[in-house]
Amino acid sequence: MPDALHRYANADALAEALATQVAARLRAAIAARGAALLAVSGGSTPARFFERLSHEALAWSKVRVTLVDERWVLESSERSNARLVKSLLLRHAAADANFVPLYVEAPTPEAAIAALRARIATLPTTFDVVVLGMGGDGHTASFFPGGDRLAEVLDLNGTARVLPMRAAGAGEPRITFTLPALLDSRTLFVHIEGEAKCAVLDAAREPGSTLPMAAVLRAAPQLDIYWCPWKKP
Repeated sequence: MPDALHRYANADALAEALATQVAARLRAAIAARGAALLAVSGGSTPARFFERLSHEALAWSKVRVTLVDERWVLESSERSNARLVKSLLLRHAAADANFVPLYVEAPTPEAAIAALRARIATLPTTFDVVVLGMGGDGHTASFFPGGDRLAEVLDLNGTARVLPMRAAGAGEPRITFTLPALLDSRTLFVHIEGEAKCAVLDAAREPGSTLPMAAVLRAAPQLDIYWCPWKKP
């Protein structure tokens, strides 16, 4: 799979470049189809990127934003990806965007799967932009090593767009878009920071790697990876 590694001196430079590129793709989608669909990742890495993207001037009211995955926690929890997106991205110019969360009030993601699939069915099947992250264990989205449904979410012939996931390294139960769903994107980015994650990425590129990120690297028709060494703010 062809992928391009874009290297930046620090997290601020990376956030600036990635926000500029994502905004350009969203503007192009709006110009071509009258609307845009963006899927982003949670965790700590995208904070600067979200802040920078939130200031981009574009027709945000025509943009729908969702997550590639979500922890099964209330939005009031500090672990909630929805909370992160609302607090850092959906403000300033981006306050007019329409957010489509992956959490509904139910005890488990399994109990909510029908409602979630109905919600997801209102979205286009093709994303305009997907921004993935990657953990130190090689997971991306909620494709965790040892996950109870890992084979199912990575199945390129699978038809489900979202599935629950439970894994020892995941903490809470999760809900995640599947690999084929995320690959159905006009532009696919990966945002990682730090030397350790660069080493994990190199390991995922090795032939025969079983890291979940390796499945993305093998299957994506094109992938733009944005990386910088970690530096204290």
